[in-house]
This record gives sequence, C-alpha cells and structure tokens, in this order.
Amino acid sequence: MNKIHVLDCTLRDGGYCNNWQFGFENAKKITSGLVDSNVEIIECGFLTNKVTYDPNITKFTSLNEVATVIPQNREDKIFVVMMNYGEYNIDDLPIYDGSSIDGIRVAYHKKNRYEALKLCEQIKAKGYLVFIQAMVSLSYSDEEFLETIHIVNGFEPYAFYIVDSFGMMKVKDLTRLFYMVEHNLKENVWIGFHSHNNMQLAYSNAQKLTTVQTNRNLIIDSSIMGMGRGAGNLNTELFVEYLNENVGKNYHLKPLLSIVDKILTQFYEQNYWGYSLPNYISASHNAHPNYAGYLDAKKTLTFEDMNNIFDMMDEEKKISFDKNYIEELYLKYQEKDSVQETHLLEFKNIISGKTALIIAPGKSSVNEKEKIVTCAKSDNIITFSINFDYDENITDFIFVSNLRRYRDLPAEKRKRSIVTSNIPSIDVYLQVLYKDLLNDTETVQDNSGLMLIKFLMNQGIDKILIAGMDGYSPILDENYADQRMNFSTEKDLAEKKNSGIISVLKKYKTHINIESLTTPRFITL
Repeated sequence: MNKIHVLDCTLRDGGYCNNWQFGFENAKKITSGLVDSNVEIIECGFLTNKVTYDPNITKFTSLNEVATVIPQNREDKIFVVMMNYGEYNIDDLPIYDGSSIDGIRVAYHKKNRYEALKLCEQIKAKGYLVFIQAMVSLSYSDEEFLETIHIVNGFEPYAFYIVDSFGMMKVKDLTRLFYMVEHNLKENVWIGFHSHNNMQLAYSNAQKLTTVQTNRNLIIDSSIMGMGRGAGNLNTELFVEYLNENVGKNYHLKPLLSIVDKILTQFYEQNYWGYSLPNYISASHNAHPNYAGYLDAKKTLTFEDMNNIFDMMDEEKKISFDKNYIEELYLKYQEKDSVQETHLLEFKNIISGKTALIIAPGKSSVNEKEKIVTCAKSDNIITFSINFDYDENITDFIFVSNLRRYRDLPAEKRKRSIVTSNIPSIDVYLQVLYKDLLNDTETVQDNSGLMLIKFLMNQGIDKILIAGMDGYSPILDENYADQRMNFSTEKDLAEKKNSGIISVLKKYKTHINIESLTTPRFITL
C-alpha cells in the first residue's frame, strides 16, 4: 500500500484569488486549523524578494516573517513555503535551525531547469527539505523528464513533483509520468502531484494515485474549498474525506469546515473561483490560465471566438502569460477589414447639424428615462443606443461592437445597426473599421461607448449628449438596466475601467462638446 500525504496550499495557491490578502489573524487560524485537521504538510505562502512585507499578506521576505503564522504547537507537521525560481536571493536564506519553516518548494519553468536544480541543491545544503516543482510537466519530452530525474537523483531532494499547471492532465498522462518517475527516481525521494481543476479532473486524478502500486511516499496537493486561480485546485475537505473512507487515514473535517465558514466564504463571494468555459478552453490548448482570464474580462468575445484566438497562439508562448502578446492577438483577431459603407454619405447628411444622443445600457438609462425620451423627441437630436435597442420608438441607430450583443439583437433590428468590422454581418446599415475606433487606454481600448463617440467625431458631429454611461461596479446587479447583460467585474478592474473612461472622455472633450444628460453612477464627466 502506498503512503499518501496531503499538502495544503490554501495560503499560497489560494492567494491568486485575493492577492494573498488573507489577513494576519486569518492566516494563523488557517495554519492552526490545518494542524488540527491532521493535514501533514502545510504551505504558508510565497518566499520572495519582490514584495515589501505586509503581515496581512502571505508573501514573505524572510523566514522570521513566516514563523509568525506557524502555530507554537506544530504537532510534527511539516511547514513549507514556495519559492519561484529567480525571485529570491539564496544568500538571504539562513541555515536551517527549526525556528521557522521545514522545507522549500522551488517552482520553475522547463527553460530554467538546470539553474533551478542547482539552486535546489544549495537549499538542501542549508538543511531544508526541498520539494522540486517541475511546472507544466506535460511540456517535457520523455527524454527531458528523464534527464531531470537523473539530475535530481544526484542530490536526492525530499520530493519531486509532477505538476499539472494548466489542469489538463488526463489519467493516461498522469500514470505515464508517474511510472516514469517511479521507475527512475531514487526510492527515498517522495513523489508529489500538484493539479489544477480546469477540466474537473483534479479529484479523479488524485483518487487514481491512491490506487497505484508502489511502496513510495506520495504527496498530493490540495486547498481548502479548492481555492485557487481560475478553476481552482483539488478540494482538501473532499479529498481527506475520501482518504478517510478508502485509504484508512484519520483526518478531521470539522477544522476545515470552520475555516470555510469563518474565513474563505467571504473571499469566494468577492471573487468566484471554480469551473468555467474559459478555463476549460485554456486547458484544452495547454495554455496558461491567465490568458483565459484576460480574454474573458474583455466581455466582447463568444467562447468560439476565444477558442479561435487560442488556436492562433504560438506553442512556446502558451506556457508563460504574456500580457502584451495576448493583447496583440486579441486586436489582430478583432481587426478584420471588411466594411459596408454604402450608406456612409447618406448617414453624414442625416447627422449634419444634429446633436447626437448616445444611450448606453447603464441603470440611469431606466431611472431617468423620462428625461431621455423628452430629449430624443427634439428636432435636432439623432439617437444612438449602444449594443442594445433602448426603445425602438426613439432610437434611430444601434451601434454594436460586441459580438455577444450583436447575436442577441433580433434580425429585424440589425438593418438600422452600425457595427464594427470584428462582427461578421450582413444587412446592416453600416459596417466600419474596428481598429480605427480604438483608443490608447488599455482597460477601455475597445469600450463600445467610447468607440461610438470616436466614430461620430470622425463623421463631423459637433455635440454629444450621453445617457446611461454609468461606468462599472464590482457588484453584479449594479451595472446594467437589463440584468441579462450583467457580468461580474473585480473591484480593481472596475476602478481601472472607470478611470479609463474618464481619461478618454476628457481627451475627447478637447475636440467636441460632450455633456452628460443623465447622472452617471460610477464615473464623472
């Protein structure tokens, strides 16, 4: 029977969900609760030189700082931190004395494996248990993985890990790598498995490892409530219950459930983690999950579009998140060159000498509808709604730059639509170049309202009234008058979008008269 041990990584991997802001007292309660639950190995967070120490954040710059969240009664549990290769100066690491952590997990990409393994050997020489995290293990060829194992055998760390960084490992992949490690790694070195749950396989893969025939010690990583970036991780509370029932272990569930109830639920409500189609798509392409998060945050793409963008990616770019690269791909995908300008001259004549009333779908468009309707009925007003039909009795044109919104628009209303070239369309009034309407502020670069304003400026409009352009709130039901249009926005992103809208509007106001007809809820003009 193999010997299964659980390593809980809530305070480290879970930190991707809350920027590691667990709070000092909460971090201590989590480590104490894990000791009480009988989890064998407890990860306290990151060790890094890239931050300034904050006791409320589980990123540490010294081992003395880590020691503050470790319970006095350690009960023979192993306490560890993770070090990303290149983010901590090994000269700052003291000789092991038992006063803080017991071990260090070193995570590295394949391209850095030789230098990282030398670092691991140095850490072991200082007396620490060393856990080797071969990130994106499936990116290795068999020869590269065997070579890595051979180097590891030369200094015999505490554990060597198979790492499913992108949550796309099937059972056949896991067992192939496991037996490669099992047959070639020195017997005294433990084998670890770290998984993500993008394809909902973390639990079944962990169960599979409990059945493999080996006398070796195994470590399986998990986090309470599955807390982790994107789709999250294997759930500690689920897995330890499985081990109790099927492998004869003796974990205690109540301390874990108390942590969920008193601490983690609040983080889950603020920033959901768990299964999503974007995370599935990134896993199916063996790509970093941050790419999925970035594209999903745009809220302009269908899942089919998102999948098409992943198809465009270079293989070597998939492993590490490159924000500039994915932004370039996104814009390249959106910047299709098809236009339909048959009615452009007619349109210019229609708007000549008129004031444009732009109606965005924010809540103020409903709360102040009487004001909008009264304004729209004036002879000198030409009315545009953004990504929806506000009121067919007063809306002259519908401007659409969001493919999701275009597909929701009834076919009969598309005939008075002005759409951007990223939208495959026929029978629309105008189709204009998407790239010509972008601005240079990243978070709102292709904001539909700002694109429409730029389009109207280009067509010679002198004055614009804005209604319903309220900005963004992190509270789900605060953004749109039509709840079907709602999507969740993290607080930080909502604030960046609001400041971006304000910044671009100020710039545009130097060229054209722009006034707010309704009272914006989250921005100021």
